[in-house]
Amino acid sequence: MNPTETATDKSKTSDNNSSTSRNNDTPSLIDHRPEDDDTPTTSRQSDDTPPSSANGCAIALDCVQRAYGTTIAVRDLTLSIPRGELFAFLGPNGAGKTTTIKMIVGLLRPGRGSVHVCGHDMNADGLAAKAQLAYVPDQPFLYEKLTGREFLYFVAEMYGISCEDRDARLAQLIRRLDIGSFLDELSEGYSHGMKQKVVLASALLHNPSVLVIDEPMVGLDPRGIRAVKNLFQEHTGAGDTVFMSTHTLDIAEAVADRIGIIHHGELIAVGTLAELRAKAQREHSLEEIFLQLTEPDDG
Repeated sequence: MNPTETATDKSKTSDNNSSTSRNNDTPSLIDHRPEDDDTPTTSRQSDDTPPSSANGCAIALDCVQRAYGTTIAVRDLTLSIPRGELFAFLGPNGAGKTTTIKMIVGLLRPGRGSVHVCGHDMNADGLAAKAQLAYVPDQPFLYEKLTGREFLYFVAEMYGISCEDRDARLAQLIRRLDIGSFLDELSEGYSHGMKQKVVLASALLHNPSVLVIDEPMVGLDPRGIRAVKNLFQEHTGAGDTVFMSTHTLDIAEAVADRIGIIHHGELIAVGTLAELRAKAQREHSLEEIFLQLTEPDDG
């Protein structure tokens, strides 16, 4: 999450050890149920018991719906993402990707259904849920009158990271993301790619169990893209989770363990690349599969 929105959440739940458990079960393909009431209501979860899909999962959405007026942006979305998975979330413009992401990270509340992060209900126990994650939006935000280093120090302090741990973690991230050459300059002069790297470093600084990131490769050069891909794979290799929304289909094809495709607010396919190829009945690239599954309806 943006440090200004969730740092207090993190410090209040630093004793939470739920993120240490690991679940290697892979959920099945989508089970989409029809929606017969488009009017947003309160969450159907009437108690603190999470749905079975939330048990042991990093992210679990259960029959989630969100409307803007009479327009249904996300309809009856059910999705479970296990710990240790790099999940790519794809869809055309206006398909519901951003709305889904904002519900996962607690910036929007679903009109119905529930969202759990590491077993914590985002509605009923938002502080604990947000403490488990980090969020990098598609437009990286920095305080322009701070240098990149000052911003990272600020984030570390907000998360209650000791100076010793901060310096050790930053040394690694500075080297891996190659940000040392500009880190002591005011961020108002940064390019998009430079901002993206610094914001990503700030998101990884507290070792989140779940990293939610929107368009992670925009503005990065090939070396930066390789560095970010390696960091994501190492993060999931350590048992943590990356939820990545992107239009860069070749990146999703190269790094994702599973891929989900949303279209008109509905999750139309979830699975490995091989499973999506079987669903689309073609042995071609993810781009061709995506275009077939999201082809506009005639008329």
